[in-house]
Amino acid sequence: MPVPHDIAAETELWDAYAESAFKDDAVPSFCWTQYAGHGPGPELLGGPESVLEVGCGTGRALAHLAQQGVKATGVDLSPRMVRLAGEKWAPLGVRIEQGEILEWLAADEGRYDAVYSVFGAAWFTDPTRLFPLVRERLVPGGVFVLSQPPAIPGAYGPQGMYKGGFAGKAMFTYRYSYKPAVWERHLLRSGFTSAEATVLDAPTPGHIGTLIIRATV
Repeated sequence: MPVPHDIAAETELWDAYAESAFKDDAVPSFCWTQYAGHGPGPELLGGPESVLEVGCGTGRALAHLAQQGVKATGVDLSPRMVRLAGEKWAPLGVRIEQGEILEWLAADEGRYDAVYSVFGAAWFTDPTRLFPLVRERLVPGGVFVLSQPPAIPGAYGPQGMYKGGFAGKAMFTYRYSYKPAVWERHLLRSGFTSAEATVLDAPTPGHIGTLIIRATV
């Protein structure tokens, strides 16, 4: 049974996140993992001419791609983050729009060489609803890549997550966690022709790794 996402409450949560996450002195940067300089880079996208980032946050990854001549579009739920990141990276040609990702994708008429998510909306959206919409937005041969923390053993499906510890106003959202093989099945059932999900070890043994998933149409 789908979990009851409260989009208005989640928008407030991500607006609060924007206050701490966005830095005026940020520079373009692209990294799939939570460890700077660790893991693969944008080559996983396959050299696209156009990209869409779902849940683009600070927009630093889009800015990096735009500097390489890629037509870069992003979507984020937070109006505050969209304003800050949009103004920051507009001189590079980055376009960032505000919207709930399922509604935005359903209404979008664009087609992209690559769609991606770095600890973004693909982590916080039901894959049975998100993946078919992503598939429709990709050109033939297009690629979908996402990264996020791997599931905690035994904790699968939608997982509730509070913001800011366990005191104060109850702001929360849901993230989605599965074993790699289950992610692959979700993608194949959504119409992708290939899917591979692997966990990249952290640079320090015993630390949290990164789940990286790549699918093609």
